Amino acid sequence: IAVCSLGHCHPDITEAICRQAGELVHVSNLFHTIPQIELAELLTANSFADRVFMANSGAEANEAAIKLARIHSNAGRYEIISLTGSFHGRTLATVAATGQTRFHRGFEPLPHGFIHAEFGDPAALEGLVNERTCAILCEPLQGESGVRPLDPGYLQAIRKLCDRHNLLLIFDEVQTGMGRTGTLFAYEQLGVTPDIMTLAKALGNGLPIGAMLTTKAIAASFTAGTHASTFGGNPVTAAAAVATMKIMLAEGFLAAVREKGHYLTARLQEVADRFPGLATGVRGRGLLLGLILTDKGINLGPEIVDRLFKQGVLINFAGNRVLRFVPPLIVNNEEIDILAHRLGDVLEELALNS
Repeated sequence: IAVCSLGHCHPDITEAICRQAGELVHVSNLFHTIPQIELAELLTANSFADRVFMANSGAEANEAAIKLARIHSNAGRYEIISLTGSFHGRTLATVAATGQTRFHRGFEPLPHGFIHAEFGDPAALEGLVNERTCAILCEPLQGESGVRPLDPGYLQAIRKLCDRHNLLLIFDEVQTGMGRTGTLFAYEQLGVTPDIMTLAKALGNGLPIGAMLTTKAIAASFTAGTHASTFGGNPVTAAAAVATMKIMLAEGFLAAVREKGHYLTARLQEVADRFPGLATGVRGRGLLLGLILTDKGINLGPEIVDRLFKQGVLINFAGNRVLRFVPPLIVNNEEIDILAHRLGDVLEELALNS
């Protein structure tokens, strides 16, 4: 989900992969490579960060963020607060950080040191801060639990809370980053800057790569031997990520994502208005959108997804309550019209038969 944002086999990315594969595929992480350096320069030049750690996935990037937050904080401060409804990965630590019990079942006992605050309640969040807290971890928009954007005011309150208590603010932008919400990173729209940010998914447009970004002062807490990755920042995947970023940073690209996000929102809202018994509205940012279903629509959610799949439209049922739409960023209005038409047809069939 949200990986091949520039489509499959984009010629510029394919060329970069093939060129790098003919030069150098792997080298020890004791050495820097040109693609790594180019990628780090692009990421830092276009974000708050000035240091980058490269990994192979979003879960690995989040593991790195968790370790960095703990080692950077004073002794005895190790707890990380995340939000209910969050999703941060499938390793044991990132499952523990995930605020959904359905991902915990069968893997207990989970690593301790993770607390979950109620989504959208700053007072409840502050009430969980104690002498052991080192960081707050959140997604600017929760995708897995039903495309739930965090209100800018809520995120600003979290930033102030972190500043008051000397906590690190970690943004998991594995799904929201890389142009998905209409800016390169979602935090740019929210009036909030994190201390640490994680990326993956669309960063390599299909090749496995993740990244953790932070400041020089915080990164200094990682000394030689405290964290590493055998394959993180692999030359081939880094070359793919460089090509991906150059396309996304080209003039007009992100503005077009925002425009298409507005258009998709409008078309989905039209469908919701046609079928008020099944859908109530649309939420999300950019090209990460959810069609909110009624109780009746929720019962039909899996069938809606299945019927659309048979018509060549790929969506999923997020949080068992919302239809999630995450098209490639290169989608055009004609394709959005096809989606809206087929979605309308499916809902009409189900409305008539239910």
